[in-house]
Amino acid sequence: MDLDTIIDNIYPLPQRSKTLLKQNIFEINYPKATILFKMNRISKKVYFIRKGIVRAYASQNDEEITFWFGKEGDAVISMKNYVGDQKGYETIELLEPCDLYEIGTEELRALYNTDIQIANWGRKFAEQELVKIEERFISRQCQPAVQRYKELMDKDPDLLQRVQLTHIASYLGITPVSLSRIRAELK
Repeated sequence: MDLDTIIDNIYPLPQRSKTLLKQNIFEINYPKATILFKMNRISKKVYFIRKGIVRAYASQNDEEITFWFGKEGDAVISMKNYVGDQKGYETIELLEPCDLYEIGTEELRALYNTDIQIANWGRKFAEQELVKIEERFISRQCQPAVQRYKELMDKDPDLLQRVQLTHIASYLGITPVSLSRIRAELK
């Protein structure tokens, strides 16, 4: 997904502001299995996915619990890093080779202070990320596993082709065996 589309999907900017923002964003490429963010560390970067897929997970009792997938057009961010310069609780790993757009949080904050349109863009960005987090939380807490799987099939069917089933099961909060049963029942 191209950078203009990603920016506009967050909040359309006047051309002057968009040009200023884009001057601080760089395209980078990383191989599969690269760790972008490490748990208990502060990262000074925000990424947007041009091409590829990533997952965020937390470690608990020597187990990795996947709680988010990102793909083309999505932001890759640790909200604790971004909002409060605090150590993040997640690790974010590339599941495919990825082409990313990268901007430093310090550069982004400086732009917020100098351009009200970019500051509004940043507010919309944070609001959208908060809503996504809230939707994932409510889904995980309130829906049965079968419904969560059906929702994943409807909203992100390509994830099922691109992501290991063990990560999908973890994301759904079930065992791989339970996921196999659900998939067999729905066929």
